[in-house]
Amino acid sequence: METLIKCEDLTKKYIVGREEIFALNNASVEIKTGELTILRGRSGSGKTTLINQLCLLDRPDSGELIFDGKSATNASDGWRDNCRKKDCGIIFQSVALMPHMTALENVDFAMRIAGVKHKERADRVQECLAMVGLSKRASHLPAELSGGEQQRVAIARAIAHRPKILFADEPTAELDTQTGLQVLKVFLDLIEKKNVTVVMTTHDPALMELGYKVYTMMDGVITDE
Repeated sequence: METLIKCEDLTKKYIVGREEIFALNNASVEIKTGELTILRGRSGSGKTTLINQLCLLDRPDSGELIFDGKSATNASDGWRDNCRKKDCGIIFQSVALMPHMTALENVDFAMRIAGVKHKERADRVQECLAMVGLSKRASHLPAELSGGEQQRVAIARAIAHRPKILFADEPTAELDTQTGLQVLKVFLDLIEKKNVTVVMTTHDPALMELGYKVYTMMDGVITDE
């Protein structure tokens, strides 16, 4: 497998009063194309900080990050924004669906923001909803969907522009174990059928064995690989 993202010795710290708090402390990871990589750890361990670095939402104080063969650490904001817009899909713990839009309209809206033309959107929205098993729920509002179904709409929205890599920050935290496994199966299907790379944070031990690679974090440090 080719390496899609590699970071070495990423450090991110904050000053609280007179104290330095390390959200990341010399963290190094390697993300392979077409694999599920899991970042595990308790709340406050640094998982979200690291995923924000990997998807180019934030910059480190020190260290190096290579994204698809190019240095992203000191790249311009424009390059990073374009790379994130084109190559990254992002799913947060809160699905943040538009409450007055149907599942179909939520996915379509994201594609409109990305500048996708109408004809392509119409076909792609249906394709993405089918990928996550929600073709028959396309006309339903978020309030009419279960938590697992809402999360699957969020996945459809995140993959609509055909990203190379999908980032999911605690996507199963609000779901029961069985529903969480259903959502994870969607990720595994995307990897197998579409060669999408997935990076996911979780503290759910039931999901660990399904990752190709698992990094354990504690206090901003990767404790084992």
